[in-house]
Amino acid sequence: METLILVVHVLAALAIIGLVLLQHGKGADMGAAFGGGASGSLFGATGSANFLSRITAIMAAIFFVTSLGLTWYSSHKSEARGVMATQPPAPASTPAAAPATTPALPPGQPPADSDSKVKDIPK
Repeated sequence: METLILVVHVLAALAIIGLVLLQHGKGADMGAAFGGGASGSLFGATGSANFLSRITAIMAAIFFVTSLGLTWYSSHKSEARGVMATQPPAPASTPAAAPATTPALPPGQPPADSDSKVKDIPK
């Protein structure tokens, strides 16, 4: 479905580019009044401007709708894809308790809980 919307989106963008390039600017009407070739076109002097502007507006609306569709589709797409997407989530595990260790002592110093009777002897 996303691919179809993306293809329509790109085609609408290309159509808008082409239609905008085909349209005459506002200053082109003055040249047509003095014998320009625009008055003898297929749709008449103003018919082509109305036709092209309406088609451009329709293509712009299609472009807008496909932009919204692609945005909605990407925001509601499942993050997990593949084999693991159908698996239930793993149970929450508690972190393992760290083993109790005694702090490192400088060499030659007895542990604090030792029953050594020579604690006050300077070294």
